[in-house]
Amino acid sequence: MRIQKLKTILFSTIALLLLNLSVQAQSSVPEKPTDISPLLIGETIPTIDIPDANGKSFDLNARAAEKPTILIFYRGGWCPFCNKELAGIQSIQSDLVKMGYQIIAISTDSPENLTKSIGKHQLSYTLLSDSDLGISKQFGIAFKAPAAYAQTLTEGSGGRNIDKLLPVPSVFILDQKGIIQFEYINPDFKQRISPSLLQSVASALKKENSAKN
Repeated sequence: MRIQKLKTILFSTIALLLLNLSVQAQSSVPEKPTDISPLLIGETIPTIDIPDANGKSFDLNARAAEKPTILIFYRGGWCPFCNKELAGIQSIQSDLVKMGYQIIAISTDSPENLTKSIGKHQLSYTLLSDSDLGISKQFGIAFKAPAAYAQTLTEGSGGRNIDKLLPVPSVFILDQKGIIQFEYINPDFKQRISPSLLQSVASALKKENSAKN
């Protein structure tokens, strides 16, 4: 009886600890997009293994090791500003590929909804599903979405965005070691880096890295 009582106390303590950790993790997500703490230039990206548009596991770290990567975080296919950004990046995709880059975009959308965006904009680059915002949180760009977004986020993520979070739209340029060489992060979701500026930055980084090597 004594051992059983100790086990019960131990299990209760563990359960309480896990609950507290869960609450702390949720409370650590900022309430406002202006309060995020993103990864910085010079830092290495975390391990990223998430579904692609076909629902298959995608190892971003392994793919990034193959060539420099332009990594985009956007809110979802339901966002008109994101749709404009996706289409703009598609317009310079061939030029970026010629420079040696690959383009990968991550959003809150489920794989099914990623497929819709690919078809809608005739995208020829990779889209990945961070529907539970796990990766966005690791990048430090997730925040609690306004209540008005609840239904949109539930439908867009296929019910996986339980905490109702959004990423601050961001663009990172990574080298083959996964180190961030450039980033554009704007808490105002209506403001995105222009295709021409992104292309210029990518070109400048390419020349700089070539000179070093």
